[in-house]
Amino acid sequence: MRTFRVVSVCAGLILIAGILPAAGGRETPSLTPITVVLDWTVNTNHTGLYVALEKGYYREEGLDVSIITPPETGGVSLLLAGKARFAVSYQEEVTYARAAGRPVKAIATVIQHNTSGFAARVEEGIRTPKDFEGKTYGGWGSPIEEAVLKAVMAAYGADYSKVRNVTVGAVDFFAATEGEVDFMWIFEGWDGVAARLKGIPITYIPIAEIEPALDYYTPVLVTTDGYIEAHPEVVRAFLRATSRGYRFAIEHPDEAAEVLLSYAPELDPDLVRESQRYLAGQYARGAARWGEMKLEVWRRFADWLTRYGLLEGIFVPEEAFTNEFLP
Repeated sequence: MRTFRVVSVCAGLILIAGILPAAGGRETPSLTPITVVLDWTVNTNHTGLYVALEKGYYREEGLDVSIITPPETGGVSLLLAGKARFAVSYQEEVTYARAAGRPVKAIATVIQHNTSGFAARVEEGIRTPKDFEGKTYGGWGSPIEEAVLKAVMAAYGADYSKVRNVTVGAVDFFAATEGEVDFMWIFEGWDGVAARLKGIPITYIPIAEIEPALDYYTPVLVTTDGYIEAHPEVVRAFLRATSRGYRFAIEHPDEAAEVLLSYAPELDPDLVRESQRYLAGQYARGAARWGEMKLEVWRRFADWLTRYGLLEGIFVPEEAFTNEFLP
C-alpha cells in the first residue's frame, strides 16, 4: 500500500469534496475491526476465511478482519478473554466448554462430517484401536483428545493404560512417526493426502467409522453468547462473507488453493492444491447449505461422552449451536 502526502489542493476540489456527501447523501462507513483466531497452523480447513479476506467479502460487509494463529492455550481462550470475536474450534471443545459453564457457541460447521481419524505407518501393524496397546501416541496435549482415545479403546476392549501418550505439539505426522511416535490423530484431507503424495503407505482408521456418534462437527466456527446478544448483525455479516468464501472454495478449489498459498507461502503447494480438491467435496457434503448443523449430531456425541463417563456438568445441546445467522 502506498501513502501519498498532500502538498496542495485547489479551491475547486475542496468545494467538490464539500458538496458531494450532501448531494449523494452517503459517506464511507467505518469498518468494524474483527479478530478471528484459528485452531491450528494455517491449512485448507481455513481456506474460506482467507478467500473472504482476499476477495473483499468481509469489507463489503463492513468488517475489517484479521486472522491470527492461536496461542498454546488455544483460540477459545482468546475468545473468552475478549481478545478475539470469532474462533475456529471443534465440537468436542464446545461441548466441554458449555458443560463447564463457559458461553462458547458454534455458529457454523466448516465441514459436514468428521474427516479425521487415527493413522500409523503400515509397518506398525495397527489395524484397529485394540492394536494401540503397547504403542506410543503423539498428540497435541488436549484432555479432550485423551478422553476420546480412552473411550475408543474401551469400545474395542483395549486398555488405554498400555498406551504411552506423548505431547508432540505442532510436529507433523511424518516427522513424528519417524521417531518415537507410532500413531497420531490426523485429518484425512491434510496428512492423508500428504501420505499419498509422498508415497508413504499408512493405515488410516476413520473415527466416524469407529463409532457413529463420533461423526461430529470438526472444525466449527464459534463466538460467545454475549457477543451474539450484543452484536447479532456483526455475526450475521461475518457469516455472510465467510459462507461466500467457502462456497467459492467449493466451486473453484484450484483458485482457492492459490489464495491460501498467497497467505501461507511456506506450505507445500502440491499438498494445498490436492487437499483443496478433496475438501471441495466435503465442506457441505449432504447439506442444504454450507455451515448448517443438526441437533441430533450434538445430542448424539454428548450422549456418547456421558455413556463413557467423560462429560461432567450440565450440557444442553440446543444451546451449544445455532444456524440462525447462516445465509
